[in-house]
Amino acid sequence: MRFLLTSLFLMVAQAVWAEPTVTLVRVLKTDNKLQLLAKEKVVREFHVVFGANPKGHKRQEGDERTPEGSYTLDYKNADSAFYKAIHISYPNAKDIASAKARGVNPGGQVMIHGQKNGLGWLSPISQHLNWTNGCVALSNADMDVVWALVKVGTPIEILP
Repeated sequence: MRFLLTSLFLMVAQAVWAEPTVTLVRVLKTDNKLQLLAKEKVVREFHVVFGANPKGHKRQEGDERTPEGSYTLDYKNADSAFYKAIHISYPNAKDIASAKARGVNPGGQVMIHGQKNGLGWLSPISQHLNWTNGCVALSNADMDVVWALVKVGTPIEILP
């Protein structure tokens, strides 16, 4: 009987403490925030940094901007040059057409990631500077949480 009661308690406790399913990732560039949402409710929020030129939508390769708009987190890379990386599906068809009309390369390989491998200890400093080439960077500890909660295929909305 004791075993059954203990098992029941553990099942109830797990259901109560289980992390919600993330249905949207939202990035607020002006506020340097990345939010994880479950059914339109913010369940986690993290401080993030961007490229050296963070204002405005990414227009071309090398502009050090983070794209703005709606994309998908389409794959994870555990063997990145940075501590874990989740790929943002930039450029989309609109981004490609816009860059083509201007005769430039739209760029790509925009990720959500942690610190450069081996440099995680710099996070208390680097997370106060826009240092990426247009990616969204978190501390390694925060990236562990995002990595665990965000599934491939989750939509991402990047706002100014």
